[in-house]
Amino acid sequence: MSTHDAAADWWGTAVSRIEPDVIELRGRPVQDLIGRIGFAELIWLMLRGERPEPRQAALLEAALVSSADHGPHAPSIAVARMAVTCGVGLNNAVATGVNLLGDVHGGAGEQCVRLLEEIVTDGDAAAVVARWRARDKYLPGFGHRFHTRDPRRDPLLGLVERAVAGGVVAGAHLRAALDVERLIAPVPMNIDGATAVVYAELGFPAPLARGLFVLSRSVGILAHAWEESGQGRRNKGPIPPSILPTWL
Repeated sequence: MSTHDAAADWWGTAVSRIEPDVIELRGRPVQDLIGRIGFAELIWLMLRGERPEPRQAALLEAALVSSADHGPHAPSIAVARMAVTCGVGLNNAVATGVNLLGDVHGGAGEQCVRLLEEIVTDGDAAAVVARWRARDKYLPGFGHRFHTRDPRRDPLLGLVERAVAGGVVAGAHLRAALDVERLIAPVPMNIDGATAVVYAELGFPAPLARGLFVLSRSVGILAHAWEESGQGRRNKGPIPPSILPTWL
């Protein structure tokens, strides 16, 4: 193999082809996509190599819309607002917020997909829930520190139910999630659980549930950082200067 071929193969990719006067995304010329494809469809295309059918794209878009923002209560939002007052650019502020989306804040959707997949495979929701609770009393995707009932749950699950009725998705992961909810009542499903149902029903692997959440929440992070940049604060801290931390 020549040095040229070795270098070319080193960065071999099926995602995009970029050559002089050529830009292709998953084999499709970008000029054929611009104005003809929605952003949710593009996400699906880029991740999976094929275009979704319209009802699949609509369900994906609903999930992306639902988790775009949760205000400064969310650490990822708060830290982005603080970051932009420190003199960094919007890109740095957004990156700062995204970097907080870890296992505890931002990873519950991925974990919930794994929970639902295990239930679908095992067939016994009670046994799976018992195993998970033996490791940790917290079940990802259920309960919320702020809402008694997450206002995003019902509309999302309603869309999934209609997608099941229309043959768009199979419904196994939806049934698994509802089984868990019944088992741990009165604790309801939260946004991480509802979007996990959507992503799992659409066939996205568990790690992509977190990736898709990151894409969604980046919109809120950007909006908050932009708003904060126009408010004139410098070096904004997590609490107002008039409030002093308790000395321990």
